[in-house]
Amino acid sequence: MPADHLLRSIDRFVDLSGIREHLRPYYSETGRPSIDPELMIRMLLIGYCMGIRSERRLCDEVHLNLAYRWFCRLGLEGDVPDHSTFSKNRHGRFRDSDLLRTLFETTVERCIMEGLVGGEGFAVDASLIAADANRQRGVRGGEPLPPEATNHAVNEYLAVLDDAAFGGATPVVPKFLSPADPAARWTSAKGGQAFFAYCTNYLIDLKNAVIMDVEASTAVRQAELTAARRMIDRVQDRFEIWPARLAADTAYGSAENLAWLVHEKGIEPHIPVFDHSNRRTDSFQRPAFRFEHKRDVYVCPGGKDLKRYNRNFAAARPGVDQDGFMRYRASKADCDACALKPDCCPGQPVRKILRSVHEGARDLARDLSLTDAYVTSRRERKKVEMLFAHLKRILKLDRLRLRGPNGAKDEFLLAATAQNLRKMARLLPMKLQPATG
Repeated sequence: MPADHLLRSIDRFVDLSGIREHLRPYYSETGRPSIDPELMIRMLLIGYCMGIRSERRLCDEVHLNLAYRWFCRLGLEGDVPDHSTFSKNRHGRFRDSDLLRTLFETTVERCIMEGLVGGEGFAVDASLIAADANRQRGVRGGEPLPPEATNHAVNEYLAVLDDAAFGGATPVVPKFLSPADPAARWTSAKGGQAFFAYCTNYLIDLKNAVIMDVEASTAVRQAELTAARRMIDRVQDRFEIWPARLAADTAYGSAENLAWLVHEKGIEPHIPVFDHSNRRTDSFQRPAFRFEHKRDVYVCPGGKDLKRYNRNFAAARPGVDQDGFMRYRASKADCDACALKPDCCPGQPVRKILRSVHEGARDLARDLSLTDAYVTSRRERKKVEMLFAHLKRILKLDRLRLRGPNGAKDEFLLAATAQNLRKMARLLPMKLQPATG
């Protein structure tokens, strides 16, 4: 086996010493000897590191390739397990013991130990991965699934109907459901033909683009926000790492999410504010109106006040709509007499300004967007997009092979594990032994 082979370098960072003890409660003490779980995990790592998507082909490759046999500790005479063994263990003891999550977190711990994780700045993003579902065989959303649609994926779909990262992410009924994989979301987010897909969500450290956590979700924005929060919480609980800043795109710039980052987590949001208050006409934009906190009013360019209420009420009113916004209105008398009305609200009787209950966090995000650190974070955020490109082009995970939410989780965890192992192999080269004559 060549000294500079990728698997030889990766093998330094694969620690499976505790896997048998981890799985001991899930094995019987009687019966025939079981297939070594370390062998199966090593074979799966080969498949995801080398872009071998088929488990049948993986078994053939391990049988013939000496480098793969060396990595699996098989020797020349060792037997390669049948491809069906992976499916049986995946649906049983691997998922019951959450083994693949443990394996992934082991690689993160090794990255931390090797000094590859800075812990100061994180980035989060999501990418669509096509599900193993035929787009032409979907049924209308809201209609019952066909009676013959009974499989693991359907049972998992029913189990996650209330999960905020899947069925509970949005009340909107999808246009189509796949009988083969109902939890996959019908989406046309890429701009072409619609298809069934899941989202893989990455939380990375910006120092060396180490994947700190990964989460599977349905393909809607609300689910991506839920996945991001879960990953941040899990990294803090598991590794005791609290990032100072988080970089993300506008999809994560909602008022509620910014408030959660600022007030609950103390994280600087290097995120563009999700804001539709800007007007498409040449009239005064929202920044032209100054907010005075003490008086709780906006002051227009003409020096007049915009108030939440222009008269008194016998009973106090909350003044907040169902979306969490407060409305500030100018007086009609002030607007009618104002010479700036044609430049302010030419088509409306009075000017109105919406203010979120989380406007403080939004203002902080706007102020941070003017700093040099924000510009740096926006540039470094592209590292997570490069990881998604590597995932799809090099590891060939542009379409899932397994079905159901658990199948998506398994594939995403193994792929993220492979990416972290490959990164360590690249950033921490082996010390070649000098030749002896």
